[in-house]
Amino acid sequence: MTKESIKKIIRNQEEFFKSYKTKSIAFRIDSLNKLKNSIKSNEDKIALALYKDLKKPKFEAYATEIGIIYDEINFHIKNLKKWTKPKKVKTHLAFLPAKSFVYPEPFGVVLIISPWNYPFQLLIAPLIGAISAGNCAVLKPSEVAPHTSAIIEKIVNDNFSSNYLFAFSGGIDINKALLSKKFDYIFFTGSTSVGRIVMEAASKNLTPVTLELGGKSPCIIDKDANLEISSKRAAWGKYINAGQTCVAPDYLFIHKDVKDKFIELVKKHIKEFFSDDPSQSDNYCRIISERHFDRLISLMKHGKITAGGEIDRKKLYIAPTIVDKLKFSDPVMQEEIFGPILPLFEFDDLDEVIDYINKNPKPLALYYFSQNKKSQAKVLNETSSGGVCINDTISHIASPYLPFGGVGESGMGMYHGKKSFDTFTHYKSIMKQTTRFDIPIKYPPYDDKKLKFIKMIYK
Repeated sequence: MTKESIKKIIRNQEEFFKSYKTKSIAFRIDSLNKLKNSIKSNEDKIALALYKDLKKPKFEAYATEIGIIYDEINFHIKNLKKWTKPKKVKTHLAFLPAKSFVYPEPFGVVLIISPWNYPFQLLIAPLIGAISAGNCAVLKPSEVAPHTSAIIEKIVNDNFSSNYLFAFSGGIDINKALLSKKFDYIFFTGSTSVGRIVMEAASKNLTPVTLELGGKSPCIIDKDANLEISSKRAAWGKYINAGQTCVAPDYLFIHKDVKDKFIELVKKHIKEFFSDDPSQSDNYCRIISERHFDRLISLMKHGKITAGGEIDRKKLYIAPTIVDKLKFSDPVMQEEIFGPILPLFEFDDLDEVIDYINKNPKPLALYYFSQNKKSQAKVLNETSSGGVCINDTISHIASPYLPFGGVGESGMGMYHGKKSFDTFTHYKSIMKQTTRFDIPIKYPPYDDKKLKFIKMIYK
């Protein structure tokens, strides 16, 4: 794919957008249905691609990558006519008898760049928002998950005109080429470091962006937590997709009174989930690449491994691992782990935990296990994060009624459900004024009477 061909695709999409066809509600709904049907007809191929890239079990492939997409498409189709209607709002007293509206319109040609950890879902989910809002879209799936990238290309490029939607394959050179072009909106999911590069590129054209990034999402187990349930849900959230999840519990604070029992319960659940030997389990994923494998192994050199620790570089296998006896200055606490390594720290005072969280960049997610409603309220009130689960992990991202996104270094902007439509929509303010008569007060020459009147209106 040459720079000239990239330029041609973008130019053709700009021309197609100017035809106003994408603004048609019928066209948007038809496109969403076509996308859904294309996914259904390729469902087995998508699951196979995810297995080849990540050894992702069929259940995880469907639950976290495919089924969640069907739910999102259905939600948009059901609500699209309502969302696209201009909304009448109040008119200020000073401008009566005018009428005021907020009018939703698409941005134009948008760029969506997705990561490798959930390589299908994290590209198609924002695409749904772009389609329902009436945009054209250029897509860049991750080359690190090549099999999934290939099936995305097939689904998009075989079923839609390149003047409307087009998926590019390729590596960093394609990303750089795309980011050098002017788009009307950019949606990026990935690391904070690359997010900065995307934002810098977008700033050159004053292009608005959504950045879905990551960070170190804490999980807190208080002494009054239901240990059986909290250990099971924390282990599930950490080790699904072998920990390669942006909202996975990155590290764990556990009350000293329940620490030992909690660790034993997590070990029990790991065994229940993945058998005595997870390397032989069909329910456990693998690390995406040797580069990421080596990075993760380097993070396991400090502290005491109390569970797991087994590795197989040839098979890109790292066992579900718990690491104790760590310092906050250790390398594993200096970056997002993005793997099946769970560092844990004990605490006695919840205020100390909150203080540590607040001294560090705002996380994408925060998890708190406790039966105490006052403590729950305290954590919610005194910390800031993209999202929160009380007595669960990860589940908050799967609801179309809950917007998903980061704050601070964990991202900006939100999507899922209505928020996906909003993200790719410009809300244009409209005022319709009468011409039957004209109020002269706003026109010169001004006098004290006019000033007195305007002061009364804006008192």
